[in-house]
Amino acid sequence: MGVKEAVLRFLEYCELDKGLSVKTVRMYGYYLGFFQGWLLKANNTEDFDVEKIDEETIRNFRLYLSHSYKNPYKGDLKRQTQNYFLVALRSFFKYLTRQKFQVMSAEMIELGKTRDRELKFLTDDQLKALFQSVDTREEHGIRDRTILEVLFSTGLRVSEMAALNRDRVNQNSGEFSVTGKGGKVRIVFLSKDAKDWLKKYLEKRSDSYRPLFIRYSGPKGKEELSDERLRLSVRSIERLVERYRKKAGITMRIGPHMLRHSFATDLLNAGADLRSVQEMLGHKNLSTTQIYTHVSNPRLREVHEKYHSGNK
Repeated sequence: MGVKEAVLRFLEYCELDKGLSVKTVRMYGYYLGFFQGWLLKANNTEDFDVEKIDEETIRNFRLYLSHSYKNPYKGDLKRQTQNYFLVALRSFFKYLTRQKFQVMSAEMIELGKTRDRELKFLTDDQLKALFQSVDTREEHGIRDRTILEVLFSTGLRVSEMAALNRDRVNQNSGEFSVTGKGGKVRIVFLSKDAKDWLKKYLEKRSDSYRPLFIRYSGPKGKEELSDERLRLSVRSIERLVERYRKKAGITMRIGPHMLRHSFATDLLNAGADLRSVQEMLGHKNLSTTQIYTHVSNPRLREVHEKYHSGNK
């Protein structure tokens, strides 16, 4: 079978049989489409038999990603980004093997070793400055403060935040379910501060639109009759966080995801167990959550203070 048809069948399998999210299928399509384009160009052909793809082919592709290809916007690909292509290829070859094609084993595609990520999070003082940088005298300011409080309180991904509807959030209990990556459903919780700000924000709302967070600027007229056209976008939330980061005098770029890091770090610093934090973040594997132990391990500090001779 040619690689073009094989990729299409794999993407259909991901969507229909595995039930992966549209976003995940789209990313698989991007990574495999990129590989397919490289493969056909490298072999000067219109198609290529998947059973002829061997270890040497994959090695040459890895060399291309590492030494030759440059993203037009970001330049050289980081090792972690290169691995995303290889993870997609692994899944692709596992599928082909299950379909009884005589292809190379997916296990032969090894991921490149990556350095530990330098995990950044906001200190208590930085969080305080960020929250207090919002002028809450107007409704849009109350909305913005609420967004920041909810992001820090729940650890939501920005896409999950943007997709929230009012009827999904229980203001009384301060807990609600969200559907994250891979269709995984989890429960998140609002802190007392987040509940208070959410109540203030919704009391200011006089509309009946479904989105929890709506925009107050942009095109007017008939467009505003649509729930989805009024929904605050992911990009708008990112710009919002960046604006208040500057107002707060925080020099490093943060973005909504750093509030997610700060959420996890805050819990672990206070003594929460890693498994619980894993569930609240919606991580499939505990190893993903363990990146936070590199920056947050109060037990290690206690051991150092108690036993190191320099502290006597």
